[in-house]
Amino acid sequence: MDFKDQVTQFSLRIEKIISQIQTEEATKNALVMPFIQILGYDVFNPFEVNPEFIADLGIKKGEKVDYAIMKDGEPVIIIECKHHLEKLDPHNSQLFRYFHVCAAKFGLLTNGLVYRFYTDLDNTNKMDEKPFFEFNITEIKEAQIAELKKFHKSYFDNENISNTASDLKYTNEIKGLITSELKEPSPIFVKFFANQVYKGKLTEKILSQFTELVKRSSNQVLNDAIANRLKTALDKEEASNNRVEKATTTDPVMASESNIQTTEDEIEAYFIIKAILRKDIDIKRITMRDSQTYCAILLDDNNRKPLCRLYFNANRLQIALTEDKKQFVKHEIISLDEIYNFTDELNNTVKLYL
Repeated sequence: MDFKDQVTQFSLRIEKIISQIQTEEATKNALVMPFIQILGYDVFNPFEVNPEFIADLGIKKGEKVDYAIMKDGEPVIIIECKHHLEKLDPHNSQLFRYFHVCAAKFGLLTNGLVYRFYTDLDNTNKMDEKPFFEFNITEIKEAQIAELKKFHKSYFDNENISNTASDLKYTNEIKGLITSELKEPSPIFVKFFANQVYKGKLTEKILSQFTELVKRSSNQVLNDAIANRLKTALDKEEASNNRVEKATTTDPVMASESNIQTTEDEIEAYFIIKAILRKDIDIKRITMRDSQTYCAILLDDNNRKPLCRLYFNANRLQIALTEDKKQFVKHEIISLDEIYNFTDELNNTVKLYL
């Protein structure tokens, strides 16, 4: 089972057991320890996961953090846990104190549902007040799973995570500001637009009027964007249905597999591959044939000219590529955007047929 599958299954399991978890200790055992295991660490090996890790605070000895993930005898991530019903905001100061006195580069504050990752972007060796990465495990998104995977034992690299932590932190803060401004526009936000469309003096009355106009305009822009996205998805689905219908009437193999359902992910992957190859060939030459086993992307609708195969199901995404026109090699991907990582391979395959 791949990492994405493990996270997804764990998320679903939480919804079933959460009502039975009554204490902080139960939260650790049922939620936090399984989460650490998903990250590839042996929770029963103190050389990997050290429970009740001692973090002495000056003259105050014997202070303990709930868990420390260890590497080469040193803590790399310290974890402070709370009951799943507790809010985390009042407790980041406790983690702050622990972070200051140990060698760990990352701190994790969690109640088993919400996970907040901290580091020292603002001042070296001093934990930031705001997390650079936060998610709710029961609502975790695909992009967040990709970021979480960097903390997996097999991929963990201090420098790599530190390099992306800054982008994550400020991206999340900017998204929060944009959301806040769209919901309740601030005077500065309103003035920014009003100054560009209104030539008169911005009195209180005018600003009040523009506040409502900006709020209404923002909502319309968002609604239009959602509508366009839905229309694009429907157009893709209709195009896919037309291709399947055409194949069913002309291809006896496809006709015998009338129960095949081409998924939205397969359609989106098909368009990504066309976007990758459009510089080298006419995209009309790139076609898709779906089957019960896999979805084939072909050149000239010829099954002797396969560009790749898509093995997509509800829990797993794989793209199979070939260099010799015969043997396919499967590559697991977390998100469809990762198909762009295989641009060179796809271009090389096209060249074999040209």
